[in-house]
Amino acid sequence: MDAQSRGRADEIDPADQWVLNPRTGNYELRLNRSTAQAPSVAPPRRSRSAPAEPPGTTPKTPGAPKAPGKPSPAVPGPRRGDGPPGGRRPGRKRKGGGGRKGLRILGGSLAFLLVGGAVAGYLYYDHLNSNINTTDVGDAGSGGFKKDQPINILVIGTDKRTGAGNEGYGDKDSPGHADTTFLFHVSKDRTNATALSIPRDLITDIPNCPTKQPNGSIKDIPGERGVRFNTSLGQAGRDPGCTMRTVKQLTGIQVDHFMMADFNAVKTLSAAVGGVPVCLEKAVDDEDSKLKLGPGEHRLQGEQALAFVRTRHAFGNESDLDRIKTQQQFLSSMIREMKSKDTLTSPKKLFSLAEAATKALSVDTGIGTIGKLQDLAGELKGVNPKNITFTTLPVVDNPAERVKATVVVSPSQAEPLLQMIRGDVSLTEVEAKEKAAADARRSQQEALLQGNRSQPGEVRVDVYNGGGPKGSAGTTLTWLQNSKGVGRASNLGNAPAKLDATTLEYAPNQADQARALADMMGLPASALKIAAADAPAGTPMKLTLGADFKGAGISLTAPQKAPEDIQRVEADKAVCVK
Repeated sequence: MDAQSRGRADEIDPADQWVLNPRTGNYELRLNRSTAQAPSVAPPRRSRSAPAEPPGTTPKTPGAPKAPGKPSPAVPGPRRGDGPPGGRRPGRKRKGGGGRKGLRILGGSLAFLLVGGAVAGYLYYDHLNSNINTTDVGDAGSGGFKKDQPINILVIGTDKRTGAGNEGYGDKDSPGHADTTFLFHVSKDRTNATALSIPRDLITDIPNCPTKQPNGSIKDIPGERGVRFNTSLGQAGRDPGCTMRTVKQLTGIQVDHFMMADFNAVKTLSAAVGGVPVCLEKAVDDEDSKLKLGPGEHRLQGEQALAFVRTRHAFGNESDLDRIKTQQQFLSSMIREMKSKDTLTSPKKLFSLAEAATKALSVDTGIGTIGKLQDLAGELKGVNPKNITFTTLPVVDNPAERVKATVVVSPSQAEPLLQMIRGDVSLTEVEAKEKAAADARRSQQEALLQGNRSQPGEVRVDVYNGGGPKGSAGTTLTWLQNSKGVGRASNLGNAPAKLDATTLEYAPNQADQARALADMMGLPASALKIAAADAPAGTPMKLTLGADFKGAGISLTAPQKAPEDIQRVEADKAVCVK
């Protein structure tokens, strides 16, 4: 307590304050001792006639409160006849209320222990909160994850030279780039996750980015067309919110939150878990990254771990795409270490991880407290590493360049993969029980599509643009009328609010029309929203084109199996880097 009250909470070993409760599987505050004990007071000499104190109790000192010593497993209640056999101490008159006095002393001691432990826990909790760096990204995020919805977190590794010992890395005068970027998608049922790598040298468009300034004002940073993806962060004053907006525009996936790490994060997190195991097929001696390792297995932490994820000349064809594979394998191994029994049952490792993570990571204000990060961790903790798949956005060499230095998206390969992520379809086989539950939910949805279909001329629908490309409502109307024979369709312009996914709202007596339109549009069963009551005759359905809409005639139904030719790394498998 003294150390904390004088502001030296950093000297407290948090592992001495929390213990694993085997019944709940959670770490809980241990209240059986204070963090720092005051010097003990020597007890008075005991008379020969007085019995010895039972083991595990603290000798009583007249006029002084009990020292918060280690309690016995069960605290006894006040007893009659604490003196020698026969009942009363010589020369003292027995008075009523002794039991109440004993309860008061006991209650005071327990209160002291409770307050001491609670203050220690609060100070460490507050200390971790003070470690966290946050950025207000405004409406770039979703405003918060929901327990019954998928979670999308953008993990950004920046090459900004921050932290001691990092002076020689990255560009000397650069504010940093989005050097390594993963979109981490966690399924709605929390059984699986997909980590989608986005190459830093991908040529894309960066949207306009409203960015909050230090004085609280908002500055609109203009977008750019045909530039490298990594310039979505740091350059021209862009913050992580701009990278989130760029990813949403690129993939059609709403990003809920971001986590950003610098060079120190790799060094400190790898050290906190006691090193990250890696396997090399051949010896490596890279002058640029200073990585020098022999073939076989190694456990890397600190500078070596950073060199491993930064090297471009040690593996594959020395491209950034091959470096991405190396980083995916490293992160897969780190996930296995974090979920291993050696880590989960070690308070010291867990608190080292908490310390390292809160110091090294920057997050958005939506998850910018320990409490909110704990809630997020609670949502993620059940995902088994064998159901986590790393993959990379499919790309091809930029055809506009003679010397191949950048890449562009391969639509034929990328769109099916993105549809799977948008449709919350796993890239890996989940446990049989979990898969059966997911299949059952899908069957219930698909049952909506079972039944009769109206003729195209009988379909009535109002079309709104709620997040699709500009002019989508108009082009869809023209396509429905001219290509599909839906003459009773109307373009009602922009929807009142933006939607991530396209929806078709209809009444029970419009089900035949809804099935017909879903077939034409390639709508998944999840897009159909049925009302509770029938609609008056002649009432049109409501089709709202969301951010997932790419164009009339482009199906929105996600494939149920990953394309065979996509690159992937499965988090539960250790693979030697080539």
